[in-house]
Amino acid sequence: MSEPTASGPAAGPAAVRAPSRPTFQVPPFPMPARIGLGAWRAATKLGVPAPRFDEAELVASAVRRTGLEDFGPEDFRTPMRRLLRAFDEEAELHLLGRAVLRSSVVRALECRLRLERIRAVDPELEATPVRAPVFITGMQRTGTTKLHRLLACAPELRHLTSVEGLNPTPLGRPVRDEPGDWARRVAFAKRAERGMKYMSPALFAIHPIEADAPEEDVFLFDVTFISPAVDASLSVPSYTRWIREIDQRPPYVYVRRLIQCLLWQRAGRYLGKTPHHQENLEVLFDVFPDAKVIHTHRDPLAVVPSFSSMMAHAGAMLSRRIDPFEVGRRVADQMVNSVERAIRAREQVGPERVLDVQYRDLVRDPIGELRRIHAFAELEWGPASEARAQRWLAENPQHKYGTHRYGLADFGLDAEALRARFKAYRERFGVDEG
Repeated sequence: MSEPTASGPAAGPAAVRAPSRPTFQVPPFPMPARIGLGAWRAATKLGVPAPRFDEAELVASAVRRTGLEDFGPEDFRTPMRRLLRAFDEEAELHLLGRAVLRSSVVRALECRLRLERIRAVDPELEATPVRAPVFITGMQRTGTTKLHRLLACAPELRHLTSVEGLNPTPLGRPVRDEPGDWARRVAFAKRAERGMKYMSPALFAIHPIEADAPEEDVFLFDVTFISPAVDASLSVPSYTRWIREIDQRPPYVYVRRLIQCLLWQRAGRYLGKTPHHQENLEVLFDVFPDAKVIHTHRDPLAVVPSFSSMMAHAGAMLSRRIDPFEVGRRVADQMVNSVERAIRAREQVGPERVLDVQYRDLVRDPIGELRRIHAFAELEWGPASEARAQRWLAENPQHKYGTHRYGLADFGLDAEALRARFKAYRERFGVDEG
């Protein structure tokens, strides 16, 4: 992994001795897509309306598509308005980004309408227990995805799939098994998978979102409009500041309701995963008091540029302006904030509730780490468990969809500055460099 060598102006506390100009470039969209987007831009100049983030239009669209009107508590409107304002005023979205994000907002509103309808007609939903859930967290690029998909092999655990992440509630009547409902949700997820793989194969190689694979809880937070995915992938400074100042308990309470809905559809012991939990451990344990948490760790000098690369690719899917140096600063700041909050929270949490897993150990001996995690989470481990895990490892080798290349200099990052900023994190969790 390269380190910056050229001199240049400082770009923040994590970017000392940065090169004067970014060296990282996101690959362009495929030529047919670029031609299509060019024609779309030309059409907007001739009067064809571009996708808009008008609150009334978005709400009306969700009501029309579902035939439902009751959103339940209206407290979602404040975060939604802040998010829509950030999309319009800060994110510099291109037409495809506007269309994708407009669709995601409408889909979140539809989900809220459908969840409220289920709660109204089936009291069993509110009574659905969320017993001893298992959550994986840690900085991004610390092995959380690999561990999540390995743990999903355990038959006792019930994970969120990409299909459910995109549409957590049934699409038709509020029943669990309406004919054709699951097929419609799968078809939507398959289209999303194909679209991402076509438009950005490099992003798919970094973090493949496969329709039938386990996916992370960040999809559920999207329904609350307090979205760490938006905060990470786009430059929306006012929204970023706001979501870190507010009380996180309301979105976590709503996510718990969504998890209840998932378990109402298919029972099991919930397995969740998102780096977002790392900075909200105290709230996580407040809302899920009997949860078990697996906390992953890796050298920040590898983590920060790796996630910066991932977010630069993700941002390019939505925004017309990607500044690699700005991405590096934003990612470093967010990760420092996240680990500092985790350190404070861990002082208050008993060791029996959190298990630390080092990335190096997970890569070197995944079966040994899985055995240790199963014991911690009180899951059954035996020959069948090991066989399922070994099969997943054989079917999902590293670089399955391509090699991810990145370096500190690509994002204006300086190794010594990062070492200083993450010193407390390294010492607290015994994280080695390399």
